[in-house]
Order: sequence, then C-alpha cells, then structure tokens
Amino acid sequence: MTILSVGASPAGRRAFDDVFGGLAASALTITYGLSYALLIFAGPLAPYLGQGLGITFIVSAVLALVLAFGSSLRFAIGAPDSSTAAVTAILTSSLIDRIVAVDPNASIFAPAVITFGLTSIATGLVLCGCGMSRLGRAIRYVPYPVVGGFLGATGALIVFGAIRVITGQRLQLGSLASFANPQTAYELTAALAMALLLYLTWHRSRSPFGLPAILVAVTLATHVGFRLAGISPADAQAMGWTFQPPGQASFVWGWDLHALAQYPWHMLPDMSGDLIAVAFVTAASTLFNTAGIEVATHREADIERELTATGIANILSGLLGGYTGCISISRTILNFKAGGSGRLSGVTVAAVSVLMLVLAPSLLGYMPKFVLGGLLLYLGADTLHKWAVQSRRRLSRTDYVSLLAIILIILQWGFIAGILIGVLIGCIAFALSASRINSIKYSFDGTEYRSSLDRSRHDQALLATHGSEIQGLNLQSYLFFGSANRLYQYVKALLMRRPECRFLVFDFKLVTGIDSSAAYSFAQIKRVAQERGIKLVLVHVPPAVERALRASEFITPDVAIAPELDHALEWCEDAIISRHQGHQREEASLRDWFAQILGSQEEASELMHRCERLEVAAGSTIVRAGDAADSMHFILDGRVGVMIPAEHAGATRVRSLGRYTTIGEMGLVAHTPRSATIQAETESVLYVLTTRQFEAITRDRPALGQKLLVYFVTVMAERLSFANRAIAVLRR
Repeated sequence: MTILSVGASPAGRRAFDDVFGGLAASALTITYGLSYALLIFAGPLAPYLGQGLGITFIVSAVLALVLAFGSSLRFAIGAPDSSTAAVTAILTSSLIDRIVAVDPNASIFAPAVITFGLTSIATGLVLCGCGMSRLGRAIRYVPYPVVGGFLGATGALIVFGAIRVITGQRLQLGSLASFANPQTAYELTAALAMALLLYLTWHRSRSPFGLPAILVAVTLATHVGFRLAGISPADAQAMGWTFQPPGQASFVWGWDLHALAQYPWHMLPDMSGDLIAVAFVTAASTLFNTAGIEVATHREADIERELTATGIANILSGLLGGYTGCISISRTILNFKAGGSGRLSGVTVAAVSVLMLVLAPSLLGYMPKFVLGGLLLYLGADTLHKWAVQSRRRLSRTDYVSLLAIILIILQWGFIAGILIGVLIGCIAFALSASRINSIKYSFDGTEYRSSLDRSRHDQALLATHGSEIQGLNLQSYLFFGSANRLYQYVKALLMRRPECRFLVFDFKLVTGIDSSAAYSFAQIKRVAQERGIKLVLVHVPPAVERALRASEFITPDVAIAPELDHALEWCEDAIISRHQGHQREEASLRDWFAQILGSQEEASELMHRCERLEVAAGSTIVRAGDAADSMHFILDGRVGVMIPAEHAGATRVRSLGRYTTIGEMGLVAHTPRSATIQAETESVLYVLTTRQFEAITRDRPALGQKLLVYFVTVMAERLSFANRAIAVLRR
C-alpha cells in the first residue's frame, strides 16, 4: 500500500520519471564514455586505459552533478561530448608525440593527466568569465563557415581516431601499407558495417534505449558467432577482435609535486593552438547544444548561466585531473523524452557514472573493437556529414567553399591556423558580399517627391519645371569602403546625367554606421559637388555618423543639416522658387535691353538663347590679360573693373562698367588676346556670348549678326570718342 501511494503521489511520480529518464541518459553516458576513453587513451596511452576509464566516468559524474544543480534547464545532463573528446585526443596525442620524440622512455601518463587538468581549468575560467561578463554571445559573431569548418574537422578527427581504436594504428600516408593485411581489412569492414547499422536503425528512430539495445545485441551476436566458430574469449582477444580487459578502473590524482616538477612546461607554447581549440570547441558546443535543446524541448535557457555552470564543472573536473565536457544534447533530450523534468535526473546519471568505476573494465573486456569503433565512426561521419554536406543547403557557394577550405586547413595545419585563416576568409567574404549591397534604398528628385507644404499653382508650376534641381538619395545599412565607393561612383554618374542639379540631399535615416574609409568617399562627393556649385543637405544624421563626417571635413558650415526630410525639401523648394522667380524678372529685363539694342523682340530672344548666364562674386576674376579672346560679356547687373598691369602697383583700374554695358566685344571681333584683366567689383550677373555662338549667329541669322556688329562698332566708337575727350583735357 505504501509503494502504491508513493507511486501515485505527484512528487513520487515526478521522482520516478526523473530517475527513469536519468537511467535512460546513463545508458548513453556509459556507451559514449567507453568510446571516448578508447579515443583519448589510444596509442602509447593504451596501457593506461583502466585509469582512462576512471577519469572518463569521474568527469561524467562531476559534469552531470554540477549541471544538475547549476543549469537553467532542470533536466540538463552534462558529460564529455564527441567534439570535446576529439580535440582532447588531438591535444593529448600532440603532447605524447613531443615527449616520446625527446625521450622514448619518459613517463607519459602523469603529463597527460596534468594537461587534462590545466586545459579543463583554463577552459572553465574562460567559460565562467564569458558567463559572468555576458560575453558568451560573442561566439555567435564568429562567421558561420568558421564554426562549421571547425566542427566538420572535429568530425573528421573522430573518424581518424576511430580507425586508430579499431586497428591500433594511426592513419597516415606512411602507414597505409600496414592496413593491407587481411585481419585489419576484416576489422575495418566490420566497423563500417556497424556504423552503417547504426545509421539505418538508431539514426532514423532515435528511440530512448535504441543505441544501448543495438550495442548489446550486436555484442551478444558477435560472441555467439565466436562460440559457433570455436573461438574462445581469450582467442578473440588474442586475435584483436575484442579489447584486452584493463585493470580495475581507478581514480588517479595527477597533481602531486613530483609530477608537476617533471612536467614539460616548455612544450605548452608549442601546443597553444590545441589548448585554445579545446576552449573554443567547449564554448561552441555549450552554446550550440543549448540552442538545440531549446528547440527540441521548447524551453528557454539562460545562456550566461549555462556558460557559468559549465565553467564551474570544468574547473572541478580539471582539479580532479579530468578533461572537458559540456551539456549534452543527445542525453538531455533523451532524458526529457523519457519523462525526466527535474534535477534528480542529473544526480542519477552522476551516481551511475560512479558505479561504472567498478563495472567499466569488465564490460570493456567483452566489447568487440568494431562495435565501439563503429560507434565512433558513426559519430564522426555523422558530424562531418552534418557540417560538410548538409550545410550546403544553408550556405552560399562562397561560404560553403570557405567551410571546406577551413576543414582541410585544420586537418593539415591545426586548429589555430584554421581559425585565423577562417576568420580572414570570413571577413573577406563579408566585405565582398556587403560591398554588393546597394547603399541607396531609393533615389528621387524634386519633380516626383516634394515637401508637404501646399503651394500656389504658380509655385507648383515652377517646381514641376525646375524640381529636378533637387536630387535626393535615401541611404541604408552600414557604410564602409566598398558600399561608400559605389555611392561615390553613383553620385558622379548622377551629376553627369543631371547637370541642372543644385541641391543634393542625403537621408541617413536607415544608416546604422559608417567607417573612416566611407567618410573619405563622402569627402570626394563633397569635392565633386563643390566643383559644380551644388549645395549638400543632410537629413537624419545619427550622432556617430555625424562625428565621423565632421572628422573627415565633409560636414562644414556650408553643408546644411536638417532634422527631417520634409523640412529639408521645403527649404530647397523655397530656394528654387526664389531663384527662378528672380530669373524670370532678370530675363525680362535682359530681353528688354536686347530688344532696345536690336530693335526686335524675336532677335532679342534668339540672342538670349545663345548666351550663357554667369554669376560672379565680388573680387572674382572674369578674364585675365593675355588670355585668348573667345567671348564677350553683357553686364546685366553689378559692376566690373578693367585692370591693367602697373610696374610698381601690381594692377591699376582704368575703367569701371555697370549695368547694361558690354566688355570684350573687340576681342570677339578681332580675335586678339585680352589686353586687360576684368574683375567683378560687386556681385554681378553677366551673360556670355562665345566666339562659337557668335559665328553660329552670323552663319544662321546673318541679319542678327549684322546688327550685333553695328552695335559693337557703335560701342567702340563711343568709347573712342570718350578717350579722345579725356586726352584733350589732359593736354590743356
């Protein structure tokens, strides 16, 4: 009755579900733990497999227990992961190879355990730092091809480690001949068949107890086959089909003073790449696994808390001489699907892991090599396929090629080279792709997009005719050297197409930022605009962008800044209306003057059409003495002075001309060089008749040309008469 009542109570039911889920996850922890121990403690470390099993399951217990109480996901299961085990195996192999190369008889187990501890503690500190400072999400800014290439290379390394577990030999070009013997071929074939079986069954079903059931079934079937073939367990071990049972799994403390004194500390700088790789893979696996668990269980995790808890677990693991691990996506999801929802699941996994310190050696003695080797092959191939093949659907061609290149670089030159070159490739690819993004969301001119101010019909007609003098560009995204240079080229082409442009409006509302090289491109835009007398108007300029543009001297007092586009357009429209209303009065005055000279309104309009309007500021030089005489000027408004060089005073004004007068007509007719310099004494408006236009008039409109010649002769005669009278006065 007591058992039934406990089982029926909600608390008892939850506890039962948590224990059941923990036992289901423990089955994977045992299976993976055996394979990871074989992966790391291979080659020269194979004699220490018993101690390796002890380290593996101590690490599993510590990670499961700490994450059970520290994770933001109450049902989380922590353990060594395939990716962290792979980079740990690479790190350990690199250390052992260096030690053996110096002294073949040197102790290798103690340095390996110390390296585990140092790496785990350093990784734990990094993870805690990222979690407490909220910098954990920074790893999400690592280019996706770099992460994918990193994890894809990890899968390839697991495959290579599996081959070493199966055959006892490292796969290298120099050792390929040793793989040609029949026994090795049989072992590899059996392991491949096991990996294929896992793919066809467990990979597709993912049932809670599927993997342990398959491994147990294949192991039993193998031993039945051995018995039918007359092969005893001892013979199977002697032939290499099963593992030699290690001694009792034991926990070994590697931090004694003698071992620390004998540790090859001078080798650590050479292994810095592998050390950094362990920390990077552990952090990346923590984040990716957590994200995967969130999606699968529809539960939200606290990323910073996960990093901190994983960091603490790795620090404790390192103090015990263990290697790194993290939250496990497969074991956590298995626990959740089996009913586990509380922290008791992690405690159960920790308890089973401690129990395996006694049971693991005997289990391994009956385990065929190809079973665990096939499991490692499957795990490595599955990881490699996920990142090197399946990612093709999610990536552009450039990113995918980058990912494959990073995998090859890591396999050839190591993790650090892969990270650095991968980040460089990612930055170049980003720059190229970002430079193809159009920084202009849309463009407009004043005839199609206006301010919200209602205007009179007369003003609207003016804007319809001259609104194209306003050219606007709505900018977007982050502006850097590539996109800003494209903007500069676009503006140059725009001003070539629109020579009438007087106002160039830039709307920065959708701009997120700008770099110094982009600010230089804006300075080039300003130079082009100033050469054409164009007013620059800026709208919605963010403070950071404004600081950058002021630093590049793009924003100066002559550049207008408006808070919003509507006000900017209203200001530009007012300037256009004022200018063209003044032009209309000016053109009427010019037409009356020309009609008085020529005696015909029609011919006055023709001459106006042939002339070019010129505005000059006070003090500006209009023509210089000695220049070719290729034009004459009608002075409509203002005043200009005729200056001749003086020996000691630089230049002397000999005459001043005001409204409705002309200069340069003698040079236009006689084609002689300019005899004097002409400067504007006040702001002036002139209309220029070039030699080319005068010749066209005399050819196309001979009557008009004749009248102009008569006018020129009359003006010169009047000036000659005035000069004669002045000379007569001087002779008195």
